[in-house]
Amino acid sequence: MKSSFFNINKELEVLGARAQQIAGDRMKEIDQIAAYNSEKVLAAFIHNGVSESHFTPSTGYGYGDRGREVLDSVLAEIFGCEDALIRYNFMSGTHALATALFGVLRPGDVMVSLTGLPYDTLHGVIGLNGKEGCGSLKDFGITYRQLDLTLDGKVDYRAIPQAVAGAKVAYIQRSRGYSLRDSLFVADIEKIVAKVREGNPEAIIMVDNCYGEFVEYREPTQVGADLIVGSLIKNPGGGIAPTGGYIAGRADLVDLCAQRLSAPGVGKEIGCTLGNTRSLFMGLFFAPTVVASAIKTATFAAALFELLKYEVTPRYCDNRADIIQAIKLKEPRALIAFCQGVQKGAPIDSFVTPEPWDMPGYESQVIMAAGAFTNGASIELSADAPLREPYAVWLQGGLTYETGKVGVLLAAQSMLEQGFLQL
Repeated sequence: MKSSFFNINKELEVLGARAQQIAGDRMKEIDQIAAYNSEKVLAAFIHNGVSESHFTPSTGYGYGDRGREVLDSVLAEIFGCEDALIRYNFMSGTHALATALFGVLRPGDVMVSLTGLPYDTLHGVIGLNGKEGCGSLKDFGITYRQLDLTLDGKVDYRAIPQAVAGAKVAYIQRSRGYSLRDSLFVADIEKIVAKVREGNPEAIIMVDNCYGEFVEYREPTQVGADLIVGSLIKNPGGGIAPTGGYIAGRADLVDLCAQRLSAPGVGKEIGCTLGNTRSLFMGLFFAPTVVASAIKTATFAAALFELLKYEVTPRYCDNRADIIQAIKLKEPRALIAFCQGVQKGAPIDSFVTPEPWDMPGYESQVIMAAGAFTNGASIELSADAPLREPYAVWLQGGLTYETGKVGVLLAAQSMLEQGFLQL
């Protein structure tokens, strides 16, 4: 059916209809996972007796904030773990990850990444960017080691037991970041956990869970991970949480992280909510359905761009471990045109033209299309990429599948209009 509101090429619309058709079976599977996770979230709300009183704002120290405490309990039940720390005070996923790392590591400890080089914004936290004296883990005498991926981009399972010998933290990045390696399924993480326990039973297994929440039936804490960390302006915020992040897992480790976030001896006992609790509860409630919309949008994008003869990962017919879709666009100008088209399909700032810029925390210029209700929210339709080989774009989000699909079509339309796409 032709769009009544957007001037999209007829042949492109036909291809879009074909893409939706061939991805139909996968869409049904996505809905089944969303239904399961929605019931799980509802059950956690009911078991913990969430009420209107839990939305009452607190100020100052926030002593005895019942909403804050119940929200932690709800998230812990959803993730199948002992405790959780979910706060609007986390400024980003990187901030939550840094809090967790500094919370459990001490001078002389060793951190080993089992999934190769971590995401760009963690380089400064660890001390990989060459800057001295900024308060990185390296500055505090914490050693970083790395287990590189195999030549085909897989986790080197056989090398894990030896790699984690003597390590305090075994670190896993679930999502691919700005790479083309496969994101990790919970089953993959379960296998990594077994290998870590084989080589170092005492190691703390920490998972950067960003982009992966509610994509599958299980979370990493349900297969042996000690801590998982993520951002609320990605999956678990459901497009409603205005900011924030979470740390969840073993109660003793969550407590250490809380001591780092607030102050030693204070931990989770303080922290006013300033009226943000309602949006965090509501975002968490909507999260499984919103995540399903994002995965459907990614699946549609994969199907469409496969039909357009581009290399995509994952493919439309593949199971998914996160909400991210990578598309190799072959040249920088095509990448820029794609992002500019996504921006045209945004509900906010659709009139803005994205251009590459020197984004803090990144080593290459980055272009980002993100016309979002919440600034930088990756659960809303967005596309971004560093301008470097192989000139792939990373697409994620979509609060609704219907509008996300339009954004993908407009990205292809932009490439067509700028001469980078042949039908």
